[in-house]
Amino acid sequence: MPLSTGIGRHVAAGLMGSCLLCGCTTADTFHVPGIEVASTSTHAYQCEGGKALTVTYWNSQSGQGFALLAVDGKPMLFVDTIAASGVKYMAGRYTWWTKGERGDLYDALAGPNAAPVMSACMARTAK
Repeated sequence: MPLSTGIGRHVAAGLMGSCLLCGCTTADTFHVPGIEVASTSTHAYQCEGGKALTVTYWNSQSGQGFALLAVDGKPMLFVDTIAASGVKYMAGRYTWWTKGERGDLYDALAGPNAAPVMSACMARTAK
């Protein structure tokens, strides 16, 4: 798992840098040289405690996936990685883990057994 985490951090940092250089700052666009987008979708999530979250997903033609969501008010680009079930996306210390229509946001600095920062987030299609 540490190898995946390190790779995910380097890829996310590289993509975020490329994203800033190429100007992909909106949910409607995603431009990274060499990455062909096959599909895009945006979902609004309603989470426990009345919290809400909007996530835009991009799936590349090569099978790689990306998710854009705000954490503490800052947009972050997450990159998919290996998961036992569902789809796990990582950006820095954060993990967005989806299983079906449900998603949970974790903070690695909170500890390995910590509760999610945002939990039981249920999706509704936004766009």
